[in-house]
Amino acid sequence: MTYRLFLVDDHGVFRSGVRAELAGEDGIEVVGDAGTVVQAISEIVATRPDVVLLDVHMPGGGGVAVLRGVTDAIGSEAPVFLALSVSDAATDVIATIRAGARGYVTKTISGADLADAVRRVAEGDAVFSPRLAGFVLDSFTGRSAVPEPHLDPELDSLTKRELEVLRLLARGYTYREIAEELFISVKTVETHASNVLRKTQQSNRNALTRWAVNRQLG
Repeated sequence: MTYRLFLVDDHGVFRSGVRAELAGEDGIEVVGDAGTVVQAISEIVATRPDVVLLDVHMPGGGGVAVLRGVTDAIGSEAPVFLALSVSDAATDVIATIRAGARGYVTKTISGADLADAVRRVAEGDAVFSPRLAGFVLDSFTGRSAVPEPHLDPELDSLTKRELEVLRLLARGYTYREIAEELFISVKTVETHASNVLRKTQQSNRNALTRWAVNRQLG
């Protein structure tokens, strides 16, 4: 059986890379892609794929907005959603699964494993990258340590890209590794990091890492 797949990610280069990775995989046909929330909802409703591979952090509400928009539009006919994100933060995983996604994998996944994940969610399985399943189990059994959303002016002041850079810095990534992960230049990473330090009022990277970990962003 061939499963029809739709890609949603705001980075065109990344979408092209996923298409190339999945081109030789049996049983998967990429039927479209989109880089914005509005475009994604419209084209998913029009193409009716079996599975949507969904980026979590996008302008306009992110992957959750896409998921809810499609579900509101076509209800029970909505496709299965599999999140594919650079973030492995518990808050992102739980929010996406609560919104209705069937699985969550990170962008470090290999092409073959991604193809397998697509097939598995299409067939009814729940699929998670290692360690992420624990977040979901804890959340739904009441043992989650993820805090409820709260107002944090410093955190709210960060742009989507600055937040991505912050999370990777908190995990110990170098500027070069962040650049490779996010498909941007090292100089751009440095600019974002400088903005994050200024907006969070932290003096150096060590202090910033502690600040991020305290907010469970690492």
